[in-house]
Amino acid sequence: MSLVLDRFTYTYPETGRPALRDVSLRIAPGEFVVLAGGTGSGKSTLLRAAAGLVPHFHGGEAAGRVITGGLDTREHGPAEIAAVAGTLFQDPETQVVMGTVGAELAFPLENRGLSEAAVARGVEEAALALGIGQLLDRSTHELSGGELQRVALGAALAGRPRVVLLDEPTSQLDPVAGDELLGVLRRLNEEWGTAVVLAEHRLERCLSAADRVVAMRDGAVACDADPRAFLAWAHDHAPELQTPGARLFALAGLRPLPVSVKEARRALGRATSAPERTGAEPAREAARPARARARKPPGEPAVAVKSAWLELKDGPAILRGVSLELRPGERVALMGRNGAGKSTLLRMLAGLREPTRGRVRRAGRVALLMQHPGDYALHDRVADELPAAALEAAGLAGLASRHPRDLSGGERQRLALALVLDGERPATVCLDEPTRGMDRGHKDALAALLRRLAEDGTAVLVATHDAEFAAAFAERTVLLGAGRLVADAPTAEVLGGGWYFATQTARILGGGALLPEDGAALLAGADAPAVELTA
Repeated sequence: MSLVLDRFTYTYPETGRPALRDVSLRIAPGEFVVLAGGTGSGKSTLLRAAAGLVPHFHGGEAAGRVITGGLDTREHGPAEIAAVAGTLFQDPETQVVMGTVGAELAFPLENRGLSEAAVARGVEEAALALGIGQLLDRSTHELSGGELQRVALGAALAGRPRVVLLDEPTSQLDPVAGDELLGVLRRLNEEWGTAVVLAEHRLERCLSAADRVVAMRDGAVACDADPRAFLAWAHDHAPELQTPGARLFALAGLRPLPVSVKEARRALGRATSAPERTGAEPAREAARPARARARKPPGEPAVAVKSAWLELKDGPAILRGVSLELRPGERVALMGRNGAGKSTLLRMLAGLREPTRGRVRRAGRVALLMQHPGDYALHDRVADELPAAALEAAGLAGLASRHPRDLSGGERQRLALALVLDGERPATVCLDEPTRGMDRGHKDALAALLRRLAEDGTAVLVATHDAEFAAAFAERTVLLGAGRLVADAPTAEVLGGGWYFATQTARILGGGALLPEDGAALLAGADAPAVELTA
């Protein structure tokens, strides 16, 4: 077996509640297993246990056994297990240790004592597989979050490990890079027999690749089934884990629930567009843009960028003539491929970077939450970071005694956001990939919080690769490409008809609706017949 957990229970230091409870799991070579579950359900802890970090690094109390790639974690530490298990956790910046991308990819191969030729071949193959060949000579300190995530993954996969342990591996990747990553994992899985264990909240991205889905709840295994049976279970027992496509079908009263967009479109029998019936018009009008550009609210901008360039000395231009205004109360999503300049633009708005040409004007404080939430925590206990009332409002009161490093990615994200918003209300809030590590319930809570901020007059700009969150939160979407602003329009127009920058509902219905609720109303208005999916 590639991974075995035998009645494994684990409790973090200074906590009275186990993070994993009597977990038994067997994963064979060549299996592709998706770990599902809400934030704090135990997914990350299970992967840490498989990598030997629990309890060797995190401390705490453990009972039972974990065997990874034939190595018992009671007898072998993380360094030994790394020889048989490739790992990528939610904070890739903490895993990168070398100065250049090429050296980072070579490091695990050199540690295994491979020949110079084998190391060179492994670096080249990893770079080609993940589309980072052009980054080999770049400093790892200059990379965007998504680029860094691909580099860390390349280092994890370069040695063709027996098992790959991945925690939210697509969380910082653009849609194209995310699809390419899953293609690489499938190839490793199918052609080399590598077992893949992947924890993910955005199940629509990976469910069709899975052999099994293991759903965690309160530190225990709640469901272990194939993807179709998992969706049926989630509908009855954990609706927050449903994919948008499954939720669309469930709301429309259609069965069985589709695992992929292809299955859903085949079932509906609609190749390109949603039905246009009189009864469906309200849903269509809600989703269809009425103008080419988003309407600008009245009043002076909360922040404005005019013809801004950012050019590196002896390097490329990261931003190229960007002009953008955010007005009080606006809710805007910022999207684009990895390396397009999104994070740089947010830093510029907050005053952390100044344009080499052009100007930025601010009407007040710009609060900024960057991609590394762990950087915002300064104390050894969550309780020391914020007052009890603020922790309660962020849903973190029950974690007050924990060390911030022991929180899940979504929990760290919520803590960092609460720290950024603490104090005087900012004129503008800029968030960089804030949904990383968050389950659907916490994403909905974040969207509600941002709507409240906007209602109070704060301009909100969110850089995200999560099209579902952008559709639920943003009235307007700005798309960056190679440092240039290539689109600025109502969200329905930007996310309604694309191949990659689109929600799953929009891909299923050909752009007729963005969200499952609107899509179900559209199907109901069309009197869609009950359908059966083909295997």
